[in-house]
Amino acid sequence: MITVGVISDTHGLLRPEVFDCLQDCQHIIHAGDIGSPEIIAELENIAPLNIIRGNVDKADWAKKIPATDFFQIDKAIIYCLHNLQHLDLDPKAAEINLVISGHTHQPALFEKEGVSFLNPGSIGPCRFSYPISMAKIYLNDEQFNVEFISF
Repeated sequence: MITVGVISDTHGLLRPEVFDCLQDCQHIIHAGDIGSPEIIAELENIAPLNIIRGNVDKADWAKKIPATDFFQIDKAIIYCLHNLQHLDLDPKAAEINLVISGHTHQPALFEKEGVSFLNPGSIGPCRFSYPISMAKIYLNDEQFNVEFISF
């Protein structure tokens, strides 16, 4: 089994408790609004990283980061973008198992036409009354379980 840490919307803040929570992960996915290049360096020191830029990542350092990413972990096909409203493909037709997004700062997990959609929430600065949250995916081949972690 592979443990994947899924975070989003750090906005330049990697809380110590999130950093600690990622230590047992074999892979990390960041769904955008990174906020600073230091976040990338810290995450890369923990585990292999797939990262996309979000709408606040406009500085020169962020230009080399893709807006979307299509990748495979174990046998699961994953598509990552920051804002789910900008989904530009048919995940079912593309045989994607999991679509990961951020942007709303609200954790969510739902299924549509056999494709799972995950938003881990935000681990950055508090916004409105939304929780500070991330997710872990426990992946075995194409099968996975998602755990939300709130701080």
